[in-house]
Amino acid sequence: MKPDLSLPPVRGKLLQDASLAPYTWFRVGGPADWLFLPADDDDLSDFLRALDPAVPVTVLGVGSNLIVRDGGIAGVVVRLMGKYWGEIDALDDGTVTARAGALDLSVAKAAASAGIRGLEFLSGIPGSVGGATRTNAGCYGSELKDVLVRLEGVTRSGARAAFKGEGLPGDLPEAHFSYRHTDLLDDFIVTRLVLQGSGTDTPADILADIETLQARRAETQPIRDKTSGSTFANPDPPGTPDQRSAWKVIDAAGCRGLRVGGAQVSEKHCNFLINTGDATAADLEALGELVRARVFDHSGIQLRWEVRRIGRLQPPA
Repeated sequence: MKPDLSLPPVRGKLLQDASLAPYTWFRVGGPADWLFLPADDDDLSDFLRALDPAVPVTVLGVGSNLIVRDGGIAGVVVRLMGKYWGEIDALDDGTVTARAGALDLSVAKAAASAGIRGLEFLSGIPGSVGGATRTNAGCYGSELKDVLVRLEGVTRSGARAAFKGEGLPGDLPEAHFSYRHTDLLDDFIVTRLVLQGSGTDTPADILADIETLQARRAETQPIRDKTSGSTFANPDPPGTPDQRSAWKVIDAAGCRGLRVGGAQVSEKHCNFLINTGDATAADLEALGELVRARVFDHSGIQLRWEVRRIGRLQPPA
Protein backbone atom coordinates (compact mmCIF):
# COMPACT_ATOMS: atom_id res chain seq x y z
CA MET A 1 0.00 0.00 0.00
CA LYS A 2 1.11 3.59 -0.62
CA PRO A 3 1.90 5.43 2.60
CA ASP A 4 -0.64 7.99 3.79
CA LEU A 5 1.74 10.94 3.79
CA SER A 6 1.19 14.06 5.80
CA LEU A 7 2.83 16.72 3.68
CA PRO A 8 3.81 20.29 4.59
CA PRO A 9 1.77 23.19 3.20
CA VAL A 10 3.05 24.77 -0.03
CA ARG A 11 2.46 27.87 -2.13
CA GLY A 12 2.90 25.95 -5.36
CA LYS A 13 0.95 22.81 -6.28
CA LEU A 14 0.83 19.35 -4.70
CA LEU A 15 -0.90 16.71 -6.81
CA GLN A 16 -1.64 13.19 -5.54
CA ASP A 17 -1.34 10.14 -7.84
CA ALA A 18 -0.24 12.45 -10.64
CA SER A 19 0.45 10.80 -13.99
CA LEU A 20 4.05 11.37 -15.04
CA ALA A 21 3.77 10.09 -18.62
CA PRO A 22 2.78 13.54 -19.98
CA TYR A 23 5.96 14.98 -18.43
CA THR A 24 8.35 12.62 -20.23
CA TRP A 25 9.33 12.72 -23.88
CA PHE A 26 8.70 8.97 -24.19
CA ARG A 27 5.13 9.54 -22.89
CA VAL A 28 5.29 6.43 -20.69
CA GLY A 29 5.37 5.67 -16.98
CA GLY A 30 3.23 5.36 -13.91
CA PRO A 31 2.13 8.07 -11.46
CA ALA A 32 3.95 9.88 -8.69
CA ASP A 33 2.54 9.29 -5.22
CA TRP A 34 2.79 13.07 -4.96
CA LEU A 35 3.94 15.63 -7.55
CA PHE A 36 5.22 18.92 -6.14
CA LEU A 37 5.44 22.00 -8.38
CA PRO A 38 7.14 24.61 -6.17
CA ALA A 39 6.36 28.28 -6.67
CA ASP A 40 9.95 29.41 -6.14
CA ASP A 41 13.19 28.64 -4.26
CA ASP A 42 11.73 29.49 -0.87
CA ASP A 43 8.71 27.26 -1.44
CA LEU A 44 11.00 24.37 -2.39
CA SER A 45 13.37 24.92 0.51
CA ASP A 46 10.61 25.31 3.11
CA PHE A 47 8.82 22.18 1.89
CA LEU A 48 11.94 20.00 2.00
CA ARG A 49 12.91 21.32 5.43
CA ALA A 50 9.50 20.36 6.86
CA LEU A 51 9.14 17.05 4.96
CA ASP A 52 9.69 13.82 6.90
CA PRO A 53 13.29 12.75 6.08
CA ALA A 54 12.04 9.19 5.49
CA VAL A 55 9.97 10.28 2.48
CA PRO A 56 11.90 9.73 -0.77
CA VAL A 57 12.26 12.73 -3.07
CA THR A 58 12.89 12.43 -6.82
CA VAL A 59 13.69 15.33 -9.13
CA LEU A 60 12.11 15.43 -12.57
CA GLY A 61 13.20 17.92 -15.21
CA VAL A 62 11.41 18.15 -18.54
CA GLY A 63 11.74 14.37 -18.91
CA SER A 64 13.88 14.46 -22.04
CA ASN A 65 16.35 11.84 -20.86
CA LEU A 66 14.21 9.65 -18.66
CA ILE A 67 12.18 6.46 -18.47
CA VAL A 68 9.68 6.48 -15.61
CA ARG A 69 8.85 2.84 -14.94
CA ASP A 70 5.27 1.62 -15.17
CA GLY A 71 4.81 1.28 -11.40
CA GLY A 72 5.34 5.00 -10.87
CA ILE A 73 7.51 6.72 -8.26
CA ALA A 74 7.24 6.47 -4.51
CA GLY A 75 7.17 9.52 -2.28
CA VAL A 76 7.40 13.02 -3.72
CA VAL A 77 8.46 13.98 -7.24
CA VAL A 78 9.65 17.57 -7.58
CA ARG A 79 9.34 19.25 -10.96
CA LEU A 80 10.61 22.77 -11.57
CA MET A 81 8.29 24.19 -14.21
CA GLY A 82 6.54 27.43 -15.05
CA LYS A 83 7.55 31.02 -15.68
CA TYR A 84 9.67 31.44 -12.55
CA TRP A 85 11.76 28.32 -13.14
CA GLY A 86 12.31 29.22 -16.79
CA GLU A 87 13.83 32.67 -16.18
CA ILE A 88 16.99 33.55 -18.15
CA ASP A 89 19.09 36.72 -17.89
CA ALA A 90 22.01 37.60 -20.17
CA LEU A 91 24.40 40.01 -18.43
CA ASP A 92 26.84 42.61 -19.70
CA ASP A 93 29.86 40.67 -18.41
CA GLY A 94 29.20 37.87 -20.90
CA THR A 95 27.55 35.52 -18.42
CA VAL A 96 24.04 34.09 -18.57
CA THR A 97 22.02 33.17 -15.49
CA ALA A 98 19.28 30.59 -15.90
CA ARG A 99 16.94 28.86 -13.50
CA ALA A 100 16.91 25.08 -13.68
CA GLY A 101 13.70 24.79 -15.68
CA ALA A 102 14.98 26.89 -18.57
CA LEU A 103 15.27 24.89 -21.78
CA ASP A 104 18.77 24.46 -23.14
CA LEU A 105 17.68 25.83 -26.51
CA SER A 106 16.13 28.89 -24.85
CA VAL A 107 19.38 29.60 -22.99
CA ALA A 108 21.39 29.32 -26.21
CA LYS A 109 19.02 31.71 -27.98
CA ALA A 110 18.98 34.19 -25.09
CA ALA A 111 22.79 34.30 -25.13
CA ALA A 112 22.78 34.72 -28.89
CA SER A 113 20.27 37.56 -28.76
CA ALA A 114 22.60 39.33 -26.32
CA GLY A 115 25.57 38.82 -28.64
CA ILE A 116 27.21 36.25 -26.34
CA ARG A 117 29.07 33.42 -28.08
CA GLY A 118 30.04 30.06 -26.64
CA LEU A 119 26.67 28.64 -25.58
CA GLU A 120 25.41 27.63 -29.03
CA PHE A 121 26.09 23.96 -28.31
CA LEU A 122 23.25 23.96 -25.76
CA SER A 123 20.81 24.19 -28.68
CA GLY A 124 21.64 20.59 -29.54
CA ILE A 125 20.83 19.23 -26.07
CA PRO A 126 17.21 18.23 -25.43
CA GLY A 127 15.84 19.29 -22.07
CA SER A 128 16.53 21.87 -19.39
CA VAL A 129 19.78 23.25 -17.99
CA GLY A 130 19.03 21.66 -14.62
CA GLY A 131 18.91 18.24 -16.21
CA ALA A 132 21.94 19.03 -18.35
CA THR A 133 23.89 19.72 -15.17
CA ARG A 134 23.04 16.33 -13.68
CA THR A 135 24.52 14.50 -16.69
CA ASN A 136 27.16 17.03 -17.75
CA ALA A 137 25.34 17.01 -21.07
CA GLY A 138 27.19 18.01 -24.18
CA CYS A 139 27.40 17.92 -27.95
CA TYR A 140 29.37 19.41 -30.83
CA GLY A 141 32.59 19.18 -28.82
CA SER A 142 31.45 21.05 -25.68
CA GLU A 143 30.01 20.01 -22.31
CA LEU A 144 28.14 21.92 -19.65
CA LYS A 145 31.16 21.87 -17.33
CA ASP A 146 33.11 23.87 -19.93
CA VAL A 147 30.87 26.93 -19.43
CA LEU A 148 29.71 26.53 -15.82
CA VAL A 149 30.71 29.33 -13.45
CA ARG A 150 28.37 28.62 -10.55
CA LEU A 151 25.44 26.39 -9.66
CA GLU A 152 22.97 26.80 -6.83
CA GLY A 153 20.52 24.38 -5.33
CA VAL A 154 18.73 22.91 -2.35
CA THR A 155 19.69 19.82 -0.37
CA ARG A 156 17.23 17.14 0.76
CA SER A 157 17.13 18.84 4.18
CA GLY A 158 16.07 22.14 2.60
CA ALA A 159 19.42 23.89 3.06
CA ARG A 160 20.70 26.19 0.29
CA ALA A 161 24.05 25.34 -1.26
CA ALA A 162 26.24 26.65 -4.07
CA PHE A 163 29.22 25.28 -6.01
CA LYS A 164 31.72 26.83 -8.39
CA GLY A 165 32.77 25.45 -11.74
CA GLU A 166 35.84 23.27 -12.09
CA GLY A 167 39.17 25.04 -11.69
CA LEU A 168 37.69 28.45 -10.87
CA PRO A 169 38.94 30.68 -8.05
CA GLY A 170 36.86 31.39 -4.97
CA ASP A 171 35.84 29.94 -1.64
CA LEU A 172 32.90 27.83 -2.81
CA PRO A 173 33.28 24.06 -3.02
CA GLU A 174 33.95 22.84 -6.54
CA ALA A 175 31.47 20.76 -8.54
CA HIS A 176 33.21 17.86 -10.24
CA PHE A 177 32.20 16.43 -13.59
CA SER A 178 33.19 13.62 -15.90
CA TYR A 179 31.73 12.24 -19.11
CA ARG A 180 27.92 12.32 -18.66
CA HIS A 181 28.27 12.40 -14.90
CA THR A 182 28.47 14.76 -11.94
CA ASP A 183 29.34 14.02 -8.34
CA LEU A 184 26.41 16.04 -6.98
CA LEU A 185 24.30 13.98 -4.61
CA ASP A 186 21.26 12.39 -6.24
CA ASP A 187 18.84 14.26 -3.99
CA PHE A 188 20.49 17.66 -4.50
CA ILE A 189 18.13 19.84 -6.53
CA VAL A 190 19.83 22.28 -8.91
CA THR A 191 17.87 25.54 -8.99
CA ARG A 192 20.04 28.10 -10.82
CA LEU A 193 23.15 28.25 -13.00
CA VAL A 194 25.59 30.92 -14.09
CA LEU A 195 27.19 30.16 -17.45
CA GLN A 196 30.13 31.94 -19.11
CA GLY A 197 30.24 32.85 -22.78
CA SER A 198 33.49 32.81 -24.74
CA GLY A 199 33.20 36.11 -26.59
CA THR A 200 30.87 38.43 -28.46
CA ASP A 201 29.46 38.64 -31.96
CA THR A 202 26.45 40.02 -33.76
CA PRO A 203 23.24 38.35 -32.60
CA ALA A 204 22.20 37.56 -36.17
CA ASP A 205 25.40 35.60 -36.83
CA ILE A 206 25.12 33.57 -33.61
CA LEU A 207 21.43 32.84 -34.19
CA ALA A 208 22.25 31.70 -37.74
CA ASP A 209 24.77 29.22 -36.31
CA ILE A 210 22.13 27.91 -33.90
CA GLU A 211 19.71 27.43 -36.78
CA THR A 212 22.39 25.45 -38.63
CA LEU A 213 22.91 23.21 -35.60
CA GLN A 214 19.16 22.73 -35.25
CA ALA A 215 18.83 21.73 -38.90
CA ARG A 216 21.71 19.27 -38.51
CA ARG A 217 20.02 17.72 -35.49
CA ALA A 218 16.70 17.38 -37.34
CA GLU A 219 18.44 15.63 -40.23
CA THR A 220 20.24 13.06 -38.08
CA GLN A 221 17.98 12.44 -35.05
CA PRO A 222 14.35 11.29 -34.71
CA ILE A 223 13.26 14.48 -32.95
CA ARG A 224 9.66 14.24 -34.16
CA ASP A 225 9.15 10.84 -32.54
CA LYS A 226 8.38 10.02 -28.90
CA THR A 227 11.98 9.59 -27.88
CA SER A 228 14.65 10.95 -25.55
CA GLY A 229 18.21 12.07 -25.77
CA SER A 230 20.88 9.52 -26.63
CA THR A 231 20.10 6.18 -25.00
CA PHE A 232 23.67 5.07 -24.24
CA ALA A 233 26.89 6.93 -23.48
CA ASN A 234 29.69 6.51 -25.97
CA PRO A 235 32.04 3.66 -25.00
CA ASP A 236 35.22 4.62 -23.22
CA PRO A 237 38.43 4.28 -25.25
CA PRO A 238 40.47 2.28 -26.07
CA GLY A 239 39.05 0.72 -29.22
CA THR A 240 38.94 1.36 -32.91
CA PRO A 241 37.27 4.59 -34.07
CA ASP A 242 34.16 2.58 -34.96
CA GLN A 243 33.98 1.32 -31.37
CA ARG A 244 33.98 4.77 -29.78
CA SER A 245 30.49 5.80 -30.87
CA ALA A 246 27.50 4.08 -29.31
CA TRP A 247 25.44 4.24 -32.48
CA LYS A 248 28.19 2.57 -34.50
CA VAL A 249 28.53 -0.44 -32.19
CA ILE A 250 24.72 -0.72 -31.98
CA ASP A 251 24.47 -0.66 -35.76
CA ALA A 252 27.30 -3.16 -36.15
CA ALA A 253 25.46 -5.54 -33.82
CA GLY A 254 22.43 -5.48 -36.14
CA CYS A 255 20.12 -3.57 -33.81
CA ARG A 256 18.86 -0.83 -36.14
CA GLY A 257 15.05 -1.13 -36.24
CA LEU A 258 14.96 -3.80 -33.49
CA ARG A 259 11.64 -3.91 -31.61
CA VAL A 260 10.21 -5.04 -28.29
CA GLY A 261 6.46 -4.47 -28.03
CA GLY A 262 5.79 -0.86 -28.95
CA ALA A 263 9.44 0.19 -28.51
CA GLN A 264 11.86 0.37 -31.43
CA VAL A 265 15.49 1.25 -32.10
CA SER A 266 15.30 4.23 -34.42
CA GLU A 267 16.03 3.56 -38.08
CA LYS A 268 17.29 7.14 -38.38
CA HIS A 269 19.79 7.08 -35.50
CA CYS A 270 20.22 3.79 -33.67
CA ASN A 271 21.32 5.32 -30.37
CA PHE A 272 17.73 6.50 -29.94
CA LEU A 273 14.82 4.39 -28.75
CA ILE A 274 11.34 5.46 -29.84
CA ASN A 275 7.82 4.83 -28.62
CA THR A 276 5.97 3.87 -31.80
CA GLY A 277 2.66 4.61 -30.11
CA ASP A 278 1.78 1.96 -27.55
CA ALA A 279 5.09 1.21 -25.82
CA THR A 280 5.30 0.74 -22.08
CA ALA A 281 8.26 1.71 -19.98
CA ALA A 282 8.95 -2.02 -19.62
CA ASP A 283 9.12 -2.33 -23.43
CA LEU A 284 11.65 0.48 -23.67
CA GLU A 285 13.84 -0.80 -20.85
CA ALA A 286 13.71 -4.38 -22.18
CA LEU A 287 14.68 -3.16 -25.64
CA GLY A 288 17.61 -1.22 -24.21
CA GLU A 289 18.83 -4.28 -22.33
CA LEU A 290 18.47 -6.40 -25.47
CA VAL A 291 20.60 -3.89 -27.37
CA ARG A 292 23.22 -3.97 -24.62
CA ALA A 293 23.32 -7.78 -24.71
CA ARG A 294 23.66 -7.93 -28.49
CA VAL A 295 26.39 -5.31 -28.53
CA PHE A 296 28.29 -7.18 -25.82
CA ASP A 297 27.96 -10.47 -27.68
CA HIS A 298 29.14 -8.85 -30.92
CA SER A 299 32.00 -6.65 -29.72
CA GLY A 300 32.56 -7.25 -26.01
CA ILE A 301 31.60 -3.61 -25.33
CA GLN A 302 29.44 -2.95 -22.26
CA LEU A 303 27.22 -0.01 -23.12
CA ARG A 304 26.25 2.28 -20.24
CA TRP A 305 22.75 3.71 -20.07
CA GLU A 306 22.65 7.49 -20.51
CA VAL A 307 18.88 7.62 -20.18
CA ARG A 308 17.84 7.54 -16.51
CA ARG A 309 15.45 4.75 -15.49
CA ILE A 310 13.61 5.44 -12.27
CA GLY A 311 10.62 4.22 -10.30
CA ARG A 312 8.84 0.98 -9.46
CA LEU A 313 8.53 -1.86 -11.94
CA GLN A 314 5.00 -2.57 -10.70
CA PRO A 315 2.41 -0.45 -8.84
CA PRO A 316 2.23 -1.10 -5.10
CA ALA A 317 -0.27 -3.79 -4.11
